[in-house]
Amino acid sequence: MPSSLNHIVLVDDNETTSFLNNRLLGRLAVAEKVTTYTRADEAFTNLWADGAPAPDLVFVDLKMPGVSGFEFLKMYSNLPEPVQNKTVLAVLTTSMHQADTARVAEYPNVEYLTKPLTEEKMQKLLDKRFQQA
Repeated sequence: MPSSLNHIVLVDDNETTSFLNNRLLGRLAVAEKVTTYTRADEAFTNLWADGAPAPDLVFVDLKMPGVSGFEFLKMYSNLPEPVQNKTVLAVLTTSMHQADTARVAEYPNVEYLTKPLTEEKMQKLLDKRFQQA
């Protein structure tokens, strides 16, 4: 899997999960830079601050204290469309509850992946959303 993305962001309050995902992404060498956040509000503020280059891909967990992944999706959907078009947003969660998948499905262009993140899931996402050769 060649490095094709500039910046991937992991938003998950579970530091072990973020560590393992960061390690996987590093081993796969799919991005120049991987950033992790344990709080969705902090991630949102830092990612879309004025003048900051938009990340290529953001993985966000649904169930987090404070600002949840669902609230993160709502804030993201309120960004101007040209801003949204620069970043692929993917929910990465343990939840397979129909209510959760239905809520995420309300947001166009948001991917839904179940944990754990694997090489196969990453490859499918890259093939689908980044048109890798």
